[in-house]
Amino acid sequence: MPPLLEQYPLLRFGILGALFALVAVVTYFAVSAVVARQLSRRRLVEGTDYGSHAVVGASLRSQDAETAWLKLVNSIEKAGLSLVDTRDDTLRKKLVAAGYTAPYAPRLYTLIRLVLVIGLPVLLFFMMWATGTVPSLLKVYGIVVIAALAGLYIPALFIAAKADRRQREIINGFPDALDLMLVCVEAGLAMDSAFARVGMEMTRSHPRLAEQFGAVVLELRAGRSHEDALRRMADRSGAEEIRAFATLLIQSSKLGSSIAQTLRVYAAEMRERRRLRAEEKAHRLPVLLSVPLVGCMLPVMIGVLMLPAAIRVIRTVMPHLGGG
Repeated sequence: MPPLLEQYPLLRFGILGALFALVAVVTYFAVSAVVARQLSRRRLVEGTDYGSHAVVGASLRSQDAETAWLKLVNSIEKAGLSLVDTRDDTLRKKLVAAGYTAPYAPRLYTLIRLVLVIGLPVLLFFMMWATGTVPSLLKVYGIVVIAALAGLYIPALFIAAKADRRQREIINGFPDALDLMLVCVEAGLAMDSAFARVGMEMTRSHPRLAEQFGAVVLELRAGRSHEDALRRMADRSGAEEIRAFATLLIQSSKLGSSIAQTLRVYAAEMRERRRLRAEEKAHRLPVLLSVPLVGCMLPVMIGVLMLPAAIRVIRTVMPHLGGG
């Protein structure tokens, strides 16, 4: 332990408290994500089969968490700090694609970026002060700039990575959902019933896609038109395949063509795309493996193969060079 921490017990307790707060915040976000995923599954399954009693309880618990964040954002804005972003529409689309559909999500995102931009340089200064480091002015300026830029871009990178992972999960499970929907439509179910049944069946295998189908079912039950519900599903997912699927169903319903035949053709196309993506990843493996192979294994193999010959050459040539 540094001497400064031994001299100031209050500072030691402050650092321990900050670490405890950091661990508590990370744990809270992780538990909230797991609980939200379980609640969405329960809402989809129990809302279609067992009534709405459990759904009401789940919505009340989720509303408690949302109300806490909303109160925090509103209290900060009432204090005089505006959290409205100038590109609110673009930011909202990015957050929706990442799965954050709450109305206050853009303001909370702006608040997190603001806290990180200010908090990371302050935390680094606190750590340098705690360790007794006295950097130069140029070094302090570089640390502040790098920490502020990290706090500014880390949330954007996190949102982009989560949106990409979410879209990939939705796209990978979409051909299976189309096959199940084709079976439901050919069995005589309507589109809203087919969405509900497929969403219920895919709750465990593809929860992201089941969540999208469940949202479509709830919007149709609330009185929204099929066209509007499908377009909203495409906007929420952010995937071009889902957007093309929604456009295809809308055109089929308007032109009066067979929805079963449309689903059959599009399901075959989606399976072919998934196979091509798998082949593309398989063909990329030799290129990716060549880097560690050349950098790590090839020098060792060259050393193992050439070392006996080098030793033999040295034993043969060195006596002659010494005049022996």
